[in-house]
Amino acid sequence: DILDLEKEGSVSPFILLPEFLNEPMVLSRDKNGKVNCLSNVCTHRGNIVVEEAGQQRKLTCRYHGRRFGLDGKFEFMPEFNEANNFPGSCDNLHAFPLKKWGSFFFAGLSPVFDFQKVIDFMDQRIGFLPLDDFTRSKELDKDYEIKAHWALYCDNYLEGFHIPFVHNDLNEVLDYGNYETILSDYCNLQIGYAEGTDEVFELPDDHIDYGKEVAAYYFWVFPNMMFNFYPWGVSVNLVQPLAISQTKVSFITYVYDASKLNKGAGSGLDKVEMEDEAVVESVNKGIRSHYYKAGRFSPTRERGVHHFHSLLVRFLNGEVEHS
Repeated sequence: DILDLEKEGSVSPFILLPEFLNEPMVLSRDKNGKVNCLSNVCTHRGNIVVEEAGQQRKLTCRYHGRRFGLDGKFEFMPEFNEANNFPGSCDNLHAFPLKKWGSFFFAGLSPVFDFQKVIDFMDQRIGFLPLDDFTRSKELDKDYEIKAHWALYCDNYLEGFHIPFVHNDLNEVLDYGNYETILSDYCNLQIGYAEGTDEVFELPDDHIDYGKEVAAYYFWVFPNMMFNFYPWGVSVNLVQPLAISQTKVSFITYVYDASKLNKGAGSGLDKVEMEDEAVVESVNKGIRSHYYKAGRFSPTRERGVHHFHSLLVRFLNGEVEHS
């Protein structure tokens, strides 16, 4: 969140996928105003460098005093005057690639695709929205823990096939017959058209969907991010594996027009989540059966799920090269 890094010297440490990757990282804004994403592990003995968010002039390890600039470059280390070939590039904090989009920063350990292409895909639909004006509403944030494999949660998200069967309230405001899925390389979009609600996007004349009653844009980014855009703002969902059959899903909320909250497709999100969790946990039990074999995909309603599984196969088989 860019609001955590507004001032020069701002630092914000975090763990990427706790209990899974457990990678300590830190965001910092240097004297040039650039935001950096760095390893938060000292290159001397592996101590955590930044322990809490705040403002710092330098990044200094409290274990033995090794000091880095806010850009991660090594600056000073006591008692190393006699060390040969020191310092080297390996003494800098590792820098990770970082992308900014509106109020969001995106980082990855070793990206295999250009995230700008994902941003461009989303901007084609929601680029008319003033993303920089979206305001984080932490009081609306919520974490959910689900007794199911993380991929099953994604499977469920990636199709609207189940909406008439599982989500009665949501089904009343969406036009199931015209529900649409659009695929891109490493992301996809589901468009929920309105039926029985006036809460739709006010699309500009040159918009690709101009003239249509769009209630929601549901974007999924491989492997574990969802961006659910409604007329009031966006609900960002992060799917985080904790164990084989345990998943944490974080709902992070940014509001643009508070007057439209709790209306249309963007209302009752907690109820929808509970309904989703019930079926996902049931599937997690059912797929363990000796008599279940993977079912076929509906060509019209499960294109998103098939897309996800195809990407999983490519990555698990090592068929995707790093960009």
